[in-house]
Amino acid sequence: MTDAETTPETTVGELSEGQVLRGILDRLPPSTAPVGPGDDAAVLSVPDGRVVATTDTLVHGPDFRLAWSSPVELGFKAAAVNLADVAAMGARPVALLVALAMPDATPVSFVQGLADGLAAACAELAPGCAVEGGDLTVSDTLTIAVTALGSLEGRDPVRRSGARVGDGVYVIGELGEAARGLEVLFRRFTDADGAPVALTPDAREALDPADARAVSRQLAPRPPLAAALAAAASGATAMMDVSDGLVLDATRLADASDVTIEIDSATLGDEPARALDGGEDHGFLVVFPPDAEPHGRRIGTVVARGDDAVRVDGRAWEGPGGWDPYRDWDAGRG
Repeated sequence: MTDAETTPETTVGELSEGQVLRGILDRLPPSTAPVGPGDDAAVLSVPDGRVVATTDTLVHGPDFRLAWSSPVELGFKAAAVNLADVAAMGARPVALLVALAMPDATPVSFVQGLADGLAAACAELAPGCAVEGGDLTVSDTLTIAVTALGSLEGRDPVRRSGARVGDGVYVIGELGEAARGLEVLFRRFTDADGAPVALTPDAREALDPADARAVSRQLAPRPPLAAALAAAASGATAMMDVSDGLVLDATRLADASDVTIEIDSATLGDEPARALDGGEDHGFLVVFPPDAEPHGRRIGTVVARGDDAVRVDGRAWEGPGGWDPYRDWDAGRG
């Protein structure tokens, strides 16, 4: 069923799976794969025979609130968080596989907006990458599961375990903007009981420019994929997507490499605590050896393993360090 044959009030429960799927595919760019959507599986062409694969699931409640995210923003974010993980390995994203589990009352217009967001993220962040398949099913809870595939194009993957004593620690992209945006949403767009209230177009217009930008970065992050790939080509020894918070993700990298990472808070801007604890900017934590041409801004140094995986200004960080869904989810949807 085409856009012209539906109305904004049409729900997925009123259509067949094939009609919903057609409404998605009609909004996506043409497939670039040898075999794209339409068969039981896609066939991709990967030059050196190695595929980088990752998957991430966004669930209504712990990962997003429909009261705050537009369908386009949600589709953009679902793609962006997966594209960032592929680029963090030094690979070029080539395909997305998208599985949607939706209540049958979900408007078809919502699904179409989601598809528009997926297409926009691929076009802006990873030109040449496309949605090449997926799945549709019914669920009481809206869930978006995306698998991203990437090509190393003859390079070795950049892993978390490559940091060595004496290497410099750098950040590519922003730190703390998405966390600031989340603070704005919880402070200004919840009711007395803490339930989310709608972030309407008029409410967005009323935000001051700094808050509006932070909210935008929370709802539709812009990971600097091209810069991450350039870092890999320049000799980065370790790299990862900063999705859960700088301290938490730096701890993971330090543990994988059996080193300690020393961070200088003076390099983190006017609000270092937000930069250290906040997540979801999807910038990149990158380690370069002394003889490499680094990318990004230097925030610290790799030293021999001590009692702490990460130290900030010579001490263990006492803040939360990042987002843990099992610890931090407040169970609200909205």
